Amino acid sequence: MSRSSPSSNSAALPFVPELEEAQRQALQHQQAERRGVAPVFRDRLPGGRATPELAVVPAGVFEMGSSEQEFGHRPSEGPMHYQQIAEPFAIGVHPVTADEFAEFTRATGWRWRSDLITAEGRHPVINIRHGEAEAYCRWLSEQTGQRYRLPSEAEWEYACRAGTNTPFAFGDSVSCHEVHFKAAFPYEEAREGKRWYLPKCAPIAGTVPVGGYRPNVWGLYDMHGNVWEMTGSNWRNSLVNLPRRHPAPVARRNRWIVVRGGSWFDAAVYARSAARRPRLRDELDVNLGFRVLREL
Repeated sequence: MSRSSPSSNSAALPFVPELEEAQRQALQHQQAERRGVAPVFRDRLPGGRATPELAVVPAGVFEMGSSEQEFGHRPSEGPMHYQQIAEPFAIGVHPVTADEFAEFTRATGWRWRSDLITAEGRHPVINIRHGEAEAYCRWLSEQTGQRYRLPSEAEWEYACRAGTNTPFAFGDSVSCHEVHFKAAFPYEEAREGKRWYLPKCAPIAGTVPVGGYRPNVWGLYDMHGNVWEMTGSNWRNSLVNLPRRHPAPVARRNRWIVVRGGSWFDAAVYARSAARRPRLRDELDVNLGFRVLREL
């Protein structure tokens, strides 16, 4: 399918995939300085405790979705289109951890159900419903005086790609040394049609602590793999008529949300930048977490 070039309405915004890596990092630093924050920073809770670490994502235009030629492509990842991110924002350097979520539980009295598997320390918090992730964002907003929320799926993909147009922010393929996916189902071997191969990594049944793999150009860790990440977007079966500007008004809530990024339980193909899945708004799972966005 042919795609038109970025519209004239976005002429003032850079088309980020055309920029070299150093230029993308410079853009991040420039826009952070204009908004009066460091490229990577934290807010503070009352008493001086830190909120989740955030990285600035500069405004720009990118090409969202995947083509039919990309291995792993699904119809729900199209049509590819130019997407405008009109304002810079800050997003969690990594998914919210169990330790970070514990600050919320202590402050609000929220309690876990006794039958749930829970994470500890710097592992991503899991078994959280969408509404509880939103409650955590509201609590951060109240405590800091800033506006925290879940990212839209367009904002999430833009942050994940960090100016790339390959299946992964690290290139055309990844290994289990770069992304925490189900080691039995790698990307390169599947793309080449290999039925037998020597596994390159020992399988790990569960999450790993955040920040253990290399970050993308904008300093974001674990955008690929570890846990699926909830977004603030309702599920739709394709990218047709997706709002072209963000942040965009949130439509009426439905039962299904969009999750992004893949997980430890899934094949590498689901960790691609464009991969998306529906999950129930009230769903709980050991491979489902979230990352916060803070408006600038």
